[in-house]
Amino acid sequence: MQVLYTIGIWFYGLGIRLAAAFSEKAWLWVKGRLNLFEELEKAFATGDRPVWIHCASLGEYEQAKPLIQKIKQEQPDTRILTTFFSPSGYTQGIKDNFSDDVFYIPLDLPSSVLRFLKIVQPKAAIFVKYEFWYNFMRQLHWHKIPFYYVSAIFRENQHFFKWYGKWFVRKLKLATHLFVQTESSKALLESVGIMQVTVCGDTRFDRVKAIAAQAQPFSFMDTFRNGKKIIVAGSTWGPDEQLLAQLLQNHPGYKLVVAPHEINRTPEVKRTFATYKTAQYSTLNEAELPDSNVLIIDTIGILSRLYQYSDVSYVGGAFKTGLHNILEAAVYGKPLFFGPHYDHFNEAVNLVALKGAFPVATVKTMSDIMQRFEENPEYYVQTCDICQQFVAQNAGAADKIYEIINFDH
Repeated sequence: MQVLYTIGIWFYGLGIRLAAAFSEKAWLWVKGRLNLFEELEKAFATGDRPVWIHCASLGEYEQAKPLIQKIKQEQPDTRILTTFFSPSGYTQGIKDNFSDDVFYIPLDLPSSVLRFLKIVQPKAAIFVKYEFWYNFMRQLHWHKIPFYYVSAIFRENQHFFKWYGKWFVRKLKLATHLFVQTESSKALLESVGIMQVTVCGDTRFDRVKAIAAQAQPFSFMDTFRNGKKIIVAGSTWGPDEQLLAQLLQNHPGYKLVVAPHEINRTPEVKRTFATYKTAQYSTLNEAELPDSNVLIIDTIGILSRLYQYSDVSYVGGAFKTGLHNILEAAVYGKPLFFGPHYDHFNEAVNLVALKGAFPVATVKTMSDIMQRFEENPEYYVQTCDICQQFVAQNAGAADKIYEIINFDH
């Protein structure tokens, strides 16, 4: 099985190299690894042994940040190396100042793994959520380097729990410790003989609390509000925007801030809201804002701060592509809506059960709930409190993880 896995990884790498001729993302993936080992050798020529944290992409990086901050707070001299699989995570990692070193992870081939570990010599390795690279796991164990999984979540349909999953389970058993989000994840792991498991929750709760605590105001939002209530809709796609365009007709007392998940979709978004007076962030004219009904956010990096202005929040993706981050909206303690397909997102399932969030498949469903908010202010306040308490009660995962991990190996 080890050989088959390695062959599969080799062909995967070949596929990305071939795709680089047609895909900018694939080209960035290839380009970023061209002189990887030479750059690593320069960076680690001093022999400093870092704590190595690996993230697949941007979402996992947000989960890693609270733990990176905790390590730096408690052990400021500890060197942090963060690696990424995807260009989007790597690009953001380079911009931030959270880590001492930021690199791409090499492809999970035995020769590359050995070369990486020989150069870097990490004193501990931390993989965020789903990053199961089996040659890395094998060699970390062989070299007696402790490695951990944080904010992990496991489900019955994963290969570990299928009839063919024994080889994968053997590799997962090599992990020094696994920090999982849910009791059900722990139970699944224990059912296949993996006992070094602690339920700590999701470090994203820590991250969104920190972001909210430091959120700076936007003066233009007060101008835009102009005495009305605001829906902030983040990471939206076509079906989300179509629902919201119809919703505004039923609730003239509301204005909409809409941040599409891909800003290159801005022309499409403008067409969807063509019947409303719209403003656009990149060409903002504050004189137009008081009379505008829709503000389109055609930039990245400010959405999490915009949620502080919402009276009602909406998070996109749960019609087709997959629900995006609801926690950066929930942290501000306002009722939350999203599309009907959310079952694979633990935080969404829990918040719906608590009645702080509402899945909606139709305009009428969302409109009826908003009408109830308007007619019953106590119900609205109760819903706000549920969201705020949900984040507060689930924060603290980074502290729990830090208490257990051995960084002095």
